[in-house]
Order: sequence, then structure tokens, then C-alpha cells
Amino acid sequence: MDRKEVSGTLRNKERSKLKFLDAVGKILKTKGFSALKINNIASEAGVDKKMIYTYFGGLDGLVDTYIRSQDYWINVPSSNILVDSHDGGKTLLKEMLCKQFLYVSKNEELQKLLLWGLSEERSALRKMTDLQEENGEKLFRSIFDPQFGKNAKMFRAITAILVSGLYYLDLYASVNGSHFSGVDMQSDEGRILVEDALSFLIDKTYEHLQ
Repeated sequence: MDRKEVSGTLRNKERSKLKFLDAVGKILKTKGFSALKINNIASEAGVDKKMIYTYFGGLDGLVDTYIRSQDYWINVPSSNILVDSHDGGKTLLKEMLCKQFLYVSKNEELQKLLLWGLSEERSALRKMTDLQEENGEKLFRSIFDPQFGKNAKMFRAITAILVSGLYYLDLYASVNGSHFSGVDMQSDEGRILVEDALSFLIDKTYEHLQ
């Protein structure tokens, strides 16, 4: 087999894998997670369902790969994060949480995954939360725990509330309506207000816990 043939085979494989991943996303958005079945995905992708086993080892492997490509916190490159030594990671935290807020609001497929994770136990979804925790732990241990010392656990609890609150606001706005506590979550004004409140809370956290 010459190089051109090998290269062509690899490109075909990657194209087929992307078709499967795209199919998972389309089905999630249009039919929901209950429709994520081998036959449905293969039909949507237009690729033989046997290739799901060949490329991903089965449905769980495919869904796991898809989740890794979508989740914000799994894809935070914690090893490459640059921290301003003058503020102990405060600016970094604001930036990451504001980006999470925006990313989830614009990613309908991730919204479906988050709702799926709240309603059903599945190994691929458990892997998603495990990877989120693993990346978060790296950030806490390398940046925030040393900054807050004896108050590190309290800081972790506060960030848990902030992260989950932002998730909820995005999901609420997309599923049940735009207003929450009188703030229009689908307007630029409302979302800027939330980001300003987030900045305020992080400032106060650093002011009182350091």
C-alpha cells in the first residue's frame, strides 16, 4: 500500500468519525438524548453502523468522544494557563467563568448534555464530570489553594455555587424562558448585568477570604 492510499484511508476514517460526531449533535438537538441509538446515529451520519464499533468501540465510546469535544471545563487547557501573580488568579477566574457563561449559552448541544447528566446515569456522562473535576482540581491545587490557604475549602464552595449558578441561568433561559429574578437572560443588558454581578462576587471573595 503506497503513501497516497494510506493517506486517503486515514482521511476517510477521520471524515467518517466526524460524521458520527456531527450526527450525535444533530440528534441531541432535534430529538433528545433518548434517541441516541446506534441505528439512528448511523442513519443520520450515512455511514455503516459497524464503523461505530470499529472507530469508537461502541455507543458509549462514541458518546464519550462527543462529550469531550463539547464540554467547556474538559477543554480548559489548565497546563497552559498564565496567571497574573499580582492578583492571585482573580482576573483568570473572572475570565474563565464569563467564558463559560457565554459558551454554554451558545452551545445548544452542550445544554442538552448538561440536562442529560441531571436526568440519567450513564458511564460517558460520569466520565464528563470526572474530567471536569480533574481539570478543576489542577487549577485549585496550582493556583487557588495556595492563594487562600486555610480558607481554600470555602473558596472551592463559593466557586461551586458560581459555576453551577451560571449553568442554571443558561439552561433556564434556553428551556423555560428568558427572565430570572426579573433579569432578561436573553438580552445583552441582562447578561452583562450577570457578568458584572459575577465580577463583584469574585472581588468580595478575594477581599474577605485572603
